Parts: sequence; structure tokens; C-alpha cells
Amino acid sequence: MKRENHSTVSEFILLGLSDQPEQERLMFLVFLLMYLVTGLGNLLIILAIKTDSRLHTPMYFFLTNLSLVDICFTSTTIPKMLFNYVSGNKSILYINCLTQVFFFIWFVGLDSILLASMAYDRYMAICAPLHYTIVMTPRVCVFLVVICWFWACSNALTHTILLTQLSFCGHTEISHFFCDLNVIIKLACSDTFINDLVIYILGGLIALVPFIGILISYLHIFVAVLRIPSAHGKWKVFSTCGSHLTVVCLFYGTIILVYFNPTSTHTAQQDTASAVMYTVVTPMLNPFIYSLRNKDMKRALRMLLTRKSGLFL
Repeated sequence: MKRENHSTVSEFILLGLSDQPEQERLMFLVFLLMYLVTGLGNLLIILAIKTDSRLHTPMYFFLTNLSLVDICFTSTTIPKMLFNYVSGNKSILYINCLTQVFFFIWFVGLDSILLASMAYDRYMAICAPLHYTIVMTPRVCVFLVVICWFWACSNALTHTILLTQLSFCGHTEISHFFCDLNVIIKLACSDTFINDLVIYILGGLIALVPFIGILISYLHIFVAVLRIPSAHGKWKVFSTCGSHLTVVCLFYGTIILVYFNPTSTHTAQQDTASAVMYTVVTPMLNPFIYSLRNKDMKRALRMLLTRKSGLFL
């Protein structure tokens, strides 16, 4: 079927999370606080790793990139939502909506691949410790991160270009607080078969492939842990992976719920609740998850905060 390259709409309307003024004011304060906590928490993680030479290891190199991506990720959606609450204008230009879609998909993909890279790092450190320093060199780590950024960007660009091929005939209300790919596809009045197909194919490559990689890595880690004779040794190994596993469960659980069901089976409430989890809650919790159970990170954060507070004394 021929796909027409045009759209008859110039803007969309983001309905947000509520249409009640009292609830909107409350949500503005809640999301503003969450956004500030996310930015500050992840920025502290980056600065702590940068200033503590003992944390200049592959695992913390990947964590630095993950924190940077989480800051960019939340900045893609939350500022626009907060602006809409303040201005009372819920419209977003068509081109700005496509831009938001591109960056949103880009950073979601980056999160997925970086989590897989961190799982591979843990696999090498636990299952092949003698080869760890040989394999996980700074050059290899940089190469993996560059691949992550390029792969995720290519995926986002493909979806965005395909989105420009759809026609929108008048229905412009988006039941969401940002321009989500699945929701926008539902608004199209032209055939969306190719868009849905690409979501499954590329979504499988950038979400399921890393997820399977994580499962395989942790399967090998689990087998290696079972061979450790002492309970203390087993707990010590698992404690180094607990934070990463928690983030993986939060992130992939909501992603699979939203993006790997047919778009026709989604409800606006399900999409919105799941989107809030992986776009706002998970990036906000990541700094706490990675620091509260990590002695090295807590030490680095204490040193950073002590050093910064000393500058003002």
C-alpha cells in the first residue's frame, strides 16, 4: 500500500495526567520535585565518580553514562509538561512532537543497551576475573558506549522518519503527558502496519536482545555463585549485582508492558501509569539504588559533599 508523506495537522494537544486544576497544581509540584531530585541525584553520581580515582573502573564508567542518559531522558518530557501546567497551553507543534519522539526513543534505547553492558561487565568480573582487566580495557569500554549511542540513535531515527509518513486527519488530542510513539500511531488515519511491524522488529533488537544478554549474563553469574562454598562469599558477590538487578526489573518490566503488546490492546491509563514509572520514577530512584547499597559510592559521595561544603566555609 502506498504511504503518503504528509500530515494535515500543525500541532497536537497533550491532555496530560489530569484536567482538574487542583490536581494539575499538585502534579506540577510533585513532578517538579521529582525532576529536581532526578537531576541532582544523577549529577552527584557523575561528580562523585569523576572526582574519586578509585571509581575509575568499567562498572562506574557505564554508571556515569547511565546517569547522564537519565538526566537527558527526564529532560525530554518533564520540562514540557511543567510548562504546560504553568502556561495552561497544552499544545505542542507537530515538528516539536516528532523531536520529542526522537529523543525519547533514543534515550530509552540507550538505557536498555547500557544496562546490558553493565551486566556483561559484572559477568566478566565474577565469572572471568583473571581476564577482566585484559578484556574490559578503557578502549573497549569507550567502544561499547559509542556503539550504544549510535545504535540507539539509529533506532530512534528510523521510527521518527516512519512517523512522518503517516497522515493525521484532525484528531489531535494525545492522551498522555508527552508525545509517545504508540499513542501518536493510534491517531493516524493512514495505514500503520509498517510502523507497528518496525516497533516489534527494532524493539526486539534494542530491548529484547539486551534483555536476553542480561539474562544470560546473570545465569552464568548465578552458576558461579553456587560454586562459592561460603555463604558470606555468595552474599558478597550478589551484593555487587543487587542494585543493577533492581534497576533492570523496574525498567524492563514497564517497557515490556507498554511496547510489546498490540497497540489496539493498550488503554490510556495503562500507558500513562507505566510511562510515569520508567520515564520519571526509575531515573529518580537510580541514584538511590546505586548509592545506598554501595559502600564505594557512599564513600565517594561523602567525600564530594564534604569537599563542596568546605568551599563555602
